[in-house]
Amino acid sequence: MKRISRRIANNFGYIGFGNSQNVFNQKSAIPFSTLKDKLHSTSHDHHQLDFLHHSLTKAEKENIKQKIRRESKEQNQKIFTVFIVLFIGVLYFIKTLIDSLMANI
Repeated sequence: MKRISRRIANNFGYIGFGNSQNVFNQKSAIPFSTLKDKLHSTSHDHHQLDFLHHSLTKAEKENIKQKIRRESKEQNQKIFTVFIVLFIGVLYFIKTLIDSLMANI
């Protein structure tokens, strides 16, 4: 039994815009296993995947936790500062808008 081929002969007839055979004569999709192997090799190239958390000492773990807490606190302070500045700006804009509307009445 012959396998059904995707290739179509040149004399097939009108096959669409521009009469291009690329629609029929194209490679099949890359199998998932190839993509999975490529992802695995790329991740090993760019990341340290064999990191063991139990090899850290208690002091190192505590140092990492403190660093994360400090960065989180600094980020929260920055967000709060930006919020306050924007809030004051919006209040000033609303005040000037109300003053201009009252002046026109």
